[in-house]
Amino acid sequence: QVQLVESGGGLVQTGGSLRLSCVASGRIFSIVTMGWYRQAPGRNRESGASISSGNVTSYGGSVKERFTISRDDAKKNTVVLEMNDLKPEDTAVYYCHGRITRIDSRLESIYWGQGTQVTVSS
Repeated sequence: QVQLVESGGGLVQTGGSLRLSCVASGRIFSIVTMGWYRQAPGRNRESGASISSGNVTSYGGSVKERFTISRDDAKKNTVVLEMNDLKPEDTAVYYCHGRITRIDSRLESIYWGQGTQVTVSS
């Protein structure tokens, strides 16, 4: 199987920064994209940021200019989300996702992590 594990969430004050990390492991042939969605209480899950195998990045409108997604070249299959100038409306559970091809079936599927809580206090 394929697993995505997030780390780095927590509590921060308005204007502060946090760094989220997600590592994919398991029977991976290739990773097409990895990124982050987030879901605030009572709201739909929304796209945060993603990065392709070609390092093309994409951001949701509410996080542009404040969040940066990148690959951690020192760690295999790991992406990092740097979140700056955090606001109370950024409070949500952040879910790592990946569009990944399995090495055994060669089937491409979307996989999700368990989520990590980010809370921004005002």
